[in-house]
Amino acid sequence: MIKTRLLLPVLAAAAAVALLAGCGEDDGSSSTDPASVAPARTAVFVEGTIQPTGELKANVETIASKVAGMDDLGETIVSYVEQSATDSGERLDFDEEVQPWLGESAGIFLSEFDGDDFEGGGFAVEVTDTGEAQDFIDKRSQSEDPMPEDGSYEGVDYKLDPEDGQAVGIVGNFVVFGEDKATFEAAVDASEGDSLADAGTYQDVTPSSPEGSLADVYVDIGGLIEASGSDVDPDARRFLESSGVDLEKASALLSLVPGSDDVEIDIAARAGGAEDSIPTEDAAALLGSMPAGSIAAIGVGDLGKAVGEAVDTIDEQGIPGEVPPNQLKKAMKDAGIDIDAITGNLGDAAAFVQGRTRATLGGALVIEADNPTEAQNTVANVGTLLRANGTPGVTAVSGKASGFSIRNADLGAQPLVVAARGGRIAVGYGLRPTLAGLDAGADATLAKTDAYNEALDSLDSTPITGFAAGAPTLRLVEGLLTDAGEKEELEELRPYLSKVPFLAIGSETKGDVVQAKLILGVTE
Repeated sequence: MIKTRLLLPVLAAAAAVALLAGCGEDDGSSSTDPASVAPARTAVFVEGTIQPTGELKANVETIASKVAGMDDLGETIVSYVEQSATDSGERLDFDEEVQPWLGESAGIFLSEFDGDDFEGGGFAVEVTDTGEAQDFIDKRSQSEDPMPEDGSYEGVDYKLDPEDGQAVGIVGNFVVFGEDKATFEAAVDASEGDSLADAGTYQDVTPSSPEGSLADVYVDIGGLIEASGSDVDPDARRFLESSGVDLEKASALLSLVPGSDDVEIDIAARAGGAEDSIPTEDAAALLGSMPAGSIAAIGVGDLGKAVGEAVDTIDEQGIPGEVPPNQLKKAMKDAGIDIDAITGNLGDAAAFVQGRTRATLGGALVIEADNPTEAQNTVANVGTLLRANGTPGVTAVSGKASGFSIRNADLGAQPLVVAARGGRIAVGYGLRPTLAGLDAGADATLAKTDAYNEALDSLDSTPITGFAAGAPTLRLVEGLLTDAGEKEELEELRPYLSKVPFLAIGSETKGDVVQAKLILGVTE
């Protein structure tokens, strides 16, 4: 793992990146790309703006004020950096010693992954004045004990810690820190060509970074899987590949976008496969029809298609040690269950959760069916099969809906209920939530609540796929906790969590890139 004992300038810049805030005004200098000094095979790369300006700076400060009560976040970070220096037996005047050369951007790169941990790590901090930065490195080096050794690679001078081998120096427009000499030299090589900035997988997803992003996290999924080797389950690998996912080209980008009244996390994932292997449907209409008392809900478009493709893959490959290839669907059909007919009848799906404590917890998965009669027959056939096999605790459900319930001590106080009515199937924990799922849309719904509509508005044109109401969710979490230590931790977080009125999740597909948004509302 990366250490930061060598020099305080690197520690200072890293602290600013980690805390995601800035403390300076725009000096007109042009920002450069930290990815240009990261090795091409970097598995994880974090890039951040350490001195935001304009609207971005205003949004960061507004969120910090609302959530943490910090009126001057930049000054808070500077004080933290200076105090860290004091605790290490050093004196640091950030404004005089660091600010004159500190640029706008920085990046952390993790390159060598052995399946368990990263070994080749480092980071780069943009500088606006390389002479000032070098003077600071030289000055701080004089106070190190033992003093760093001087080194040079491809014409680039650096300081090397004789105890742990960490290296720091100026590469182009960056102060670069390497966990070891080889990592620093790799950054020098990258600056001269073949860097992460030139890598195809990086270029595939980085254009998806939204305007106003404060920090981006790039993950080379394919590279991590390749490095993991035998640690990746072979069946999982075969399943993904058969689904059209090219693991070698898979990558993702996470972006943090602060607003004036919310915090947004954008996720862009490229599966590296055919475009038609990526789901594009949304279930916004069904999601909005869930009961108004739901504290959280999530929707999936065209569940039948997704399940059908997954079953086809499993049937083709079989289940090692359990079911031979091409026998799963046949065995189910012999038992009276036609999987193809079932999945072909399924449409959108949504699940919701209700309750305030463990005793009142309930919820259901609601699935739309194209053919109501076929849906009811399917539920009846599954119930008949369970009873015929002697499954304990199975009881028929009749009256407002047809289906069955299963009571089991492992399930807790409520039964698992499967029922159908009209064009819907509901699988719920507890009879009342299950029936509420079948009635969804008939009474008060999420679409009629203020928190849900605020979540919709925050997503703009992105289809909503998930929602959680802040205060009710916090109450439920509190009701589920039994450990005294966990309750104490929750109390420490309550002042911040109580300022989140909603969580919104949305997703859409653009070409072969799936883009998702997770937005936390923020109030005073």
